[in-house]
Amino acid sequence: MEAMLSVAVGGPETLELTKMADPTPGKGELLIRVRAAGVNFPDTLIIRDLYQMKPQRPFAPGGEIAGEVLAIGEGVSGFTEGDRILALTGHGGFVTHLNIKASAAVKIPDEMTFEDAACFIFTYGTSHHALKDRAQIQPGETLLILGAAGGVGAAAIELAKAAGAKVIAAVSSDEKAEFCRQIGVDETIVYPRELDRDAQRALSAEIKKLSGGQGVDVVYDAVGGDYAEPALRAMAWKGRFLVVGFPAGIPKIPLNLTLLKGSQIVGVFWGASVFQEPKGHAENMADLFRLYAEGKIKPQISARFPLVGVPQALEMMQDRKVMGKVVITLD
Repeated sequence: MEAMLSVAVGGPETLELTKMADPTPGKGELLIRVRAAGVNFPDTLIIRDLYQMKPQRPFAPGGEIAGEVLAIGEGVSGFTEGDRILALTGHGGFVTHLNIKASAAVKIPDEMTFEDAACFIFTYGTSHHALKDRAQIQPGETLLILGAAGGVGAAAIELAKAAGAKVIAAVSSDEKAEFCRQIGVDETIVYPRELDRDAQRALSAEIKKLSGGQGVDVVYDAVGGDYAEPALRAMAWKGRFLVVGFPAGIPKIPLNLTLLKGSQIVGVFWGASVFQEPKGHAENMADLFRLYAEGKIKPQISARFPLVGVPQALEMMQDRKVMGKVVITLD
């Protein structure tokens, strides 16, 4: 087997492509021939020891895979060799062969490609949990998505439109704005890379204008930093502000704004919800597979790399150049 390993703390340039002995599944495990692996922002953090999970080196990053069952370990039932599955791995996914716990494997529909499957559960799982479980978004409400051209942002666009919401996409370039329009957003905002107080006021005013002057009902914040406060200032009465991520930094929010608007700041930790609320997670996955089969959602894959190209894929991710999803293909 081959693996792209993190051998030292650092950026994508520290990764090394390595040949290793093929693994054998242990008790309760499945051996997977990985056919595709999704690239996500945590992959850029875990190799720098900046993520909450710090695996012992050497390890392969890559938290989302799809492939075929090659062998079945002792005590595993419900799977046969050749089954097509997807799984969240946390790390270890940028490899050709991988042992996973059988409980982590989810069989994928026949019509779903390996690439789509590898780019499916992390982004759509996060955004469905955010909009359905945490915001309880309703038809006719207005949603603002910060960082809308990224993986979770693009998934949120599709899911919000399927739920009947009006969507305003806020992004950092005209190219990303056009990408969001192609997915189906109603309005777009291009914000500057750096925000001073005047730029923050201008951003808030633009959000209010595009929401018809009433403010937005839900903010999906996958950016953080200086963008959070102007979005919160542009919320409607009893709005819900979803904290999804903060690649631009952890924001400092004046809490008086929540009082003045009767609003809520709601944390979105999908990974924890999977374990805390397994029944709800199973229901959400069924929702997502149904929406995929109906053609209402489909991963927006903008770039593909072979295993040797993992460093370049992670550079794209850390530099915020990704639109939709990036996938590692191993066929």
